Amino acid sequence: MNPRLPAEWEIQDGVLLAWPHEATDWAGMLDQVRPVFAEIIRQITRHERVLLTAPQAASAAEYLTSAGVPLDQVTICELPNNDTWARDFGPITVIFNEKPVLLDFGFNGWGLKFPANHDNLISKRLKEQGVLKPNLNTIGLVFEGGSIESDGLGTILTTAECLLSPNRNPQLSRSEIEQALASLVGARRVLWLNHGWLAGDDTDSHIDTLARICPDNRIVYQACDNPLDEHYQTLKLMEGELKDFRAPDGSPYTLIPLPWPKARFDQNAHRLPATYANFLIINGAVLVPTYRDPENDQRALELIGHAFPGREAVGIDCLPLLEQHGSLHCVTMQLPQGVLA
Repeated sequence: MNPRLPAEWEIQDGVLLAWPHEATDWAGMLDQVRPVFAEIIRQITRHERVLLTAPQAASAAEYLTSAGVPLDQVTICELPNNDTWARDFGPITVIFNEKPVLLDFGFNGWGLKFPANHDNLISKRLKEQGVLKPNLNTIGLVFEGGSIESDGLGTILTTAECLLSPNRNPQLSRSEIEQALASLVGARRVLWLNHGWLAGDDTDSHIDTLARICPDNRIVYQACDNPLDEHYQTLKLMEGELKDFRAPDGSPYTLIPLPWPKARFDQNAHRLPATYANFLIINGAVLVPTYRDPENDQRALELIGHAFPGREAVGIDCLPLLEQHGSLHCVTMQLPQGVLA
């Protein structure tokens, strides 16, 4: 019996997040970023539970209460965290013999770019605190949740830039990584993108910033329609690769290009990685990052909503998240059915 990596749109128990605090890189802009986290948490609690880590549980609870978040839908675990990118240090859930099993991969700050000593231990510490029900298996590979997309049926979509990074698993060849994906998450086939990147991205082109698998053999992807933009050529090449991919039944994927958001820059004029592809799928809804770009924000909401019929598409202003080079999906990790104790 092989493991199976569920699609994100399958039923969930909840979503994991980590609270921004004074010892994170958010220290200088907590007043801007905490409302974003509170709104993400509030929207999730309309449909399912939230598991939140925070070094001071009472302080986080007080803030969330003042923001109108129902705390009966939030479990706060008092744990230290370096940063808030739960997508990449949270446990990855596979289904094995019809039961969930948690995989705790190594997290090294996206190829040794940032400290990760606390974040790398969060899955283990959550299990020790009794909030995670399934067995937790420690895996001796460096691997991040944002680097792979699953259709729930054995197809894995990823980028060569990230999975073949020399600062992650340099001892493994491409074929050996495919073998690891087969044995650990049940990959029957791996679709590799060799093109596509975003300026300001620290992850080495995580797939969840570029292209996302949707139900019914559809792929939503971040397009660029401005020939003068530095991203135009690489995203056109990525689009060509997506057109060449085939669904498990041999048919081409139905491709849905997302609008190109207005360019955003930090105070030092460095480009920030705005992307609409970084949405989160939860029970009954899709939470879509918006960037105070009314026309493109609205179009992205409509397109992503059409890709997930029966789910409400909810926009969340994530412009502050870009300041630390991530967005909505990056700060969350879904916990499938059977995971929360």
